[in-house]
Order: sequence, then structure tokens, then C-alpha cells
Amino acid sequence: MNKTQLVEKIQAKLGKGATKKCAEAALGAVLDSIAAAVKGGDKVQLIGFGTFEMKTRSARTGRNPQTGATMKIAASTTLAFKPSSVFKKKGGKKVAKKK
Repeated sequence: MNKTQLVEKIQAKLGKGATKKCAEAALGAVLDSIAAAVKGGDKVQLIGFGTFEMKTRSARTGRNPQTGATMKIAASTTLAFKPSSVFKKKGGKKVAKKK
């Protein structure tokens, strides 16, 4: 599903009076609010969906796969999303790969 399809689903859920522009604005407001909060150092917890937060990765030693030489990898921060158990259950079972 892409953003356009998600906006259409939101518009359908909002009912007859909602426009596509209104649904897109609502989605944009939610995403912008989550991004601003996480960037500010807050954890965003949506009950029944999951938690967004910034995680810090410590500096470590790695290896260049082409040369095999060791190298230092600097500490960094990254965005993490942890789905809630309710969201995991709604997602259903994993689909088995075809052999």
C-alpha cells in the first residue's frame, strides 16, 4: 500500500463528508507530529499499534567485507519502531514461502 492508497482508506473510514484533501491533511499532521516528537527525544506510544523512539548505537569495530580490514564504526542514532502485541496479532500469521 502506498500513501495515495492509505489516504483513500482514511477518506473511506471518515465517511461521506470527508474529502481526499482532508484525509491527506490528517495523515500528514499525524506523521509530522510523530516525527517532530521523536526528533525532540520523546517516545511516541500508540496503544494497540506500537512505539516510535530514537535508539543510540554505540561505537563498535567492524570489518570491510571487500578487504577484510577492521575499521571503527562511529556511534549513531536511528529510528526504531516496536509493534505492540495487539498489532502483531492483527497482522496474522506469517505466510509460508513456496518451495
